[in-house]
Amino acid sequence: MKRLSLQFPMKDFFVSVFADQVYAVGGSVRDFVLTGRVAANQDVDLLVCGYGYDDIAALLKLHGKTDTVGKSFAVLKFTRQGKTFDIAIPRRDQKKDIQAHDHKNFRIDTGPQVTLEEDLSRRDFTCNSIAVRLLDGRVIDPHQGLQAIAEKRIVMTSPISFSDDPLRILRAARFAAVHGFSVDKAIYMKAKKVPLNALSAERIADELSRLLLEAPQPSAGLQEYFRLAVMEKLFPELAVLALTIQDAYFHPEQDEQGHHSVWAHTLITVDIVKKLSAQYRLDEERTLTMLLAALLHDCGKAGTTMWEFKHGRMTITSAFHDSQGSQKAEALLDRLRIETRQNFPVKKTVLRLVQQHHRIYELYRNREEITFRAIARAVKDMDGEDLLLLLLDFADRRSREPNALDFSGLDEIAVWFSQKKEEYQISRDTIQPLIQGRDLIALGVTPGRQMGAHLKKLYDLQLDGAFHTRAQGLKIFKELQGIKTARVNK
Repeated sequence: MKRLSLQFPMKDFFVSVFADQVYAVGGSVRDFVLTGRVAANQDVDLLVCGYGYDDIAALLKLHGKTDTVGKSFAVLKFTRQGKTFDIAIPRRDQKKDIQAHDHKNFRIDTGPQVTLEEDLSRRDFTCNSIAVRLLDGRVIDPHQGLQAIAEKRIVMTSPISFSDDPLRILRAARFAAVHGFSVDKAIYMKAKKVPLNALSAERIADELSRLLLEAPQPSAGLQEYFRLAVMEKLFPELAVLALTIQDAYFHPEQDEQGHHSVWAHTLITVDIVKKLSAQYRLDEERTLTMLLAALLHDCGKAGTTMWEFKHGRMTITSAFHDSQGSQKAEALLDRLRIETRQNFPVKKTVLRLVQQHHRIYELYRNREEITFRAIARAVKDMDGEDLLLLLLDFADRRSREPNALDFSGLDEIAVWFSQKKEEYQISRDTIQPLIQGRDLIALGVTPGRQMGAHLKKLYDLQLDGAFHTRAQGLKIFKELQGIKTARVNK
């Protein structure tokens, strides 16, 4: 009989309360099999058999804080010593409408009469349908989940009920990317027939974000989205990129079939951005912003790609794909209701990145003519998040190189931009307006439209490098005031 010795805080406590009726289930068991340990920050989901929901709540209330917000799904939150656990009781799910595909389209039967095996059979994948009894480590694995983990395969627990919650199709892609598993062919066949239109925007956005943030190389999961028809059904503006070709001279990167597609380029760019985000220790919200921008940066090419005689030959071009891509990206982000994360303006920054993702390269091309003004405005137009632009611009170029992920530093173009910023002493702080309305009021300017025009003029002069301190700016304004006194005082 197979046994696993899971160790985690308060394991002995739960055994003291529920004896041989408490089990660890789900992701914590799967990850223990994969890694041999329960990570310190990992949530451990528990299942208690032989008790009713209210009985469990009453018992645990004697030892800590209980929250019954998940009662309709037979889940209780229990907090003790600063650690929160999800405690569930076995349940059966029965669809209310056999034609509907919705995670809320269920009648739930719970209680002591429902067995552990019945509960495991309703779960998504066999690797998640394993239970370990806390008392003695006994493994209950009725669906051969241990074998699937050993073979690194994602297999449906129940082909009949798999499509009851369509989000499982997206989860299959995430698990494949995060754990390096292959998706069972039967899931591909099933996914073709499952509509995804019942999924809420929030659930889709959350699953996409988790894939991008958790996978070492998100391209693996994004490619599974493509194979599972998720792209076609949920992200058509990205699906069409697999059918949009690029000039092989400028874009030697290829997809699995050997095509020089925009999709192949996009996947590599996303993986490069993921590596850069780790190297530069970006926080989670900026990492997600970068990954979304990489995913969407060329989505405008589908509508702009054409053949053109250029450079002495017929060439594939995509003029203005950045501006069109920004519009398509905005529509997708609106559809997913992605706006901010931890108060960071994710949507606004993604759109700026998509719109300007060639900007640093274009500055470099004209570097002999570049002045303080061009660099300052580039930083200002990114609202100080120009590092993200620098990294995306580099990733876009790097994706065309052989062994694109084999790099340790940035290229000549990115280094040039960084050196120019340092040379001109331009930063997020230095691009903030030095002259405020209160400064002009002190000089006798009446608040109103005219003051706004003066402030804008002064800020333009600041970005042009005409002054670098508040005193210098006020001196310039006083000189202008002396020339146009009547206009200022209107």
